[in-house]
Amino acid sequence: MRLLLFTFATALLGGELRFALHQEPKTTDPLLMADESAEAIGYLTDGVLIRINRLTQRPEADLAMSWKVAKDGTKITFQLRQGVKFPDGSAFTAEDVVKTFHRLLDPTLHSPIADTFKTEKGSVKVSAQGPFAVVAEFPAPTASIESIFDQVAIGSGLGPFLVAERKSGVSIVLKKNPSYWKKPLPLVDTIRIDIEQNRDIELVRFRRGEIHLIDKLTPDLYERLAQDAPGTAVDAGPTLDSEFLWFNQAKRAPIPEPTKEWFRSTAFRHAISQAIQRADLCRVVYRGHATPAAGPVAPSNKLWFKEGMAPEAFDPAAAARLLAGDGFRLEKGVLRDRSGNAVEFSIITNAGNKTRERMAVMIQEDLTKLGIKINIVTLDFPSLLERMTRTLNYEACLLGLTNVNPDPSELMNVLLSSASNHPWNPSQKTPETAWEAEIDRLMLAQAATADHRARKKSFDRVQEILREQEPVVYLLHPNALSAVSKQVTGVKPTAFFPRTFWDAEHLSTTPKPAGGG
Repeated sequence: MRLLLFTFATALLGGELRFALHQEPKTTDPLLMADESAEAIGYLTDGVLIRINRLTQRPEADLAMSWKVAKDGTKITFQLRQGVKFPDGSAFTAEDVVKTFHRLLDPTLHSPIADTFKTEKGSVKVSAQGPFAVVAEFPAPTASIESIFDQVAIGSGLGPFLVAERKSGVSIVLKKNPSYWKKPLPLVDTIRIDIEQNRDIELVRFRRGEIHLIDKLTPDLYERLAQDAPGTAVDAGPTLDSEFLWFNQAKRAPIPEPTKEWFRSTAFRHAISQAIQRADLCRVVYRGHATPAAGPVAPSNKLWFKEGMAPEAFDPAAAARLLAGDGFRLEKGVLRDRSGNAVEFSIITNAGNKTRERMAVMIQEDLTKLGIKINIVTLDFPSLLERMTRTLNYEACLLGLTNVNPDPSELMNVLLSSASNHPWNPSQKTPETAWEAEIDRLMLAQAATADHRARKKSFDRVQEILREQEPVVYLLHPNALSAVSKQVTGVKPTAFFPRTFWDAEHLSTTPKPAGGG
């Protein structure tokens, strides 16, 4: 019996873990990662000072073997692991941490992560205190100080896996990092990640055993798999993620002036929100595996969700009254503004995401009842990001946000008006509206204190402003739906990204069946 158990355990070692990403990663620079595919690769290949355990949501030692936070919350001191090596054999030291943060905070880099390390009184200063000690000093008390370091990859090649091969648009192969500091080394030798936009093909390949995990199942595919292969489809419960629609309000955007005027109208934005049936989106598109959204914070985030916030009620009659009060009129089924322009605009979303495409069609149907013509445009994700953050050549966008950390500071790089990921008007030198300036002040203020009551008061007000102004029409919060093959052991699905492979170094696969795919 002992020999049999030993043989079985040995068979589990080595092998290859396989799954797919739905888009090509836009960058391999860990400090510039803004899309989920890039973040997935970074999570598997990069080392951080502190890692947030996706199952317990507690901080755990990574490249820092220990840390100490000053009582006033303005300083954190890290003791680094000694003996850690980069793949080229060079030693990891405090200078690598200092160089990383120097580059991260360089304003010419435009890192979306840098906003998290800002307070209303300035940015963090990181210095070495000997070869294996680092001090990060903030100009004011900083909340959840440990958790924000989960986002910053130190150097390159300090994670459990290394990029061994990359075929653009086809696949990325990772290999076990022989220099990885954690022992034992990962159980699998390689991870093969295919680029597969077609979710139906992804499911077919999962059923054939060609891939082992699907980190995000669409609701219809989840239902199909749950019926056909019980035990492989997993609903890990409500996420902190959100799906939303916003309008391009940037003055410099190359879109018609009348369109900009509509989008800058609070009444227009509220009317759009009231005309959308969120409950139907959850019921029809998500098959009940989602909840309507009242704002950026999911109700499952019990610590930070503002009590009493409720989703905008579906009320097309009230929407029509708002539009009429703002100078719009309905003529022969066509909504026109006060200058007689027909209200028509395009909504962009990412190609291959059937869930968002279906949501867009349902929103199109809802808004048609107001006399608004909606055109749906699907783009590959790199092109989508290019328009959102650089050219600003779009009118409205339907997209989602993946949140790992329930803390409000996770939203700094979205809600600050200066942030490149600020959806409706990115990278503002100074806030263009009084209410955006107020959001900036409140977000920086909540990040600059460890007093939970003070932070909660500030962030509650942020949620109120977003509801009052509605620059973003928050639609729903999806559940975490994934697929796990019975060929893989050790998977602990969670509601937080990455859902299935967050613990990849401890996953193992059974031998490939003879003649199998």
